[in-house]
Amino acid sequence: MDLKSKHKVEASFSMSSMTDVIFLLLIFFMLTSSFITPSGLPVNLPTSKSSNIVMQKVSVTITPDLQYFVNDKSTSLNNLEAALKAELMDKEGVVVLHCDKSVPVEHLVNVASVATKLEAKISLATKPD
Repeated sequence: MDLKSKHKVEASFSMSSMTDVIFLLLIFFMLTSSFITPSGLPVNLPTSKSSNIVMQKVSVTITPDLQYFVNDKSTSLNNLEAALKAELMDKEGVVVLHCDKSVPVEHLVNVASVATKLEAKISLATKPD
């Protein structure tokens, strides 16, 4: 009595479908990840319970020694409006403010008034609590 099967089972595995799944997962995670680029300047951001993620176009940083930076380029308070106008010319009008928590509020108000004058929205960057 011959019990051999006429159909031979191959022990190989095709990896093409597995690579398709991996590429789809990679694309999914790339699209759902946040696109916020952290500022390279040393500021101690305040904390908050909830925060909204804003697509960062123009970044204004105020350091503890009251130096102003627009997209990591140093500027003075007098030249802040010109620097912001140049940066906002071809970008969406959203300014993200990275301000050290030891900086007095009047400096935040100065930047906010300049951004409002240029018809830009301003968002304050915080660390999650």
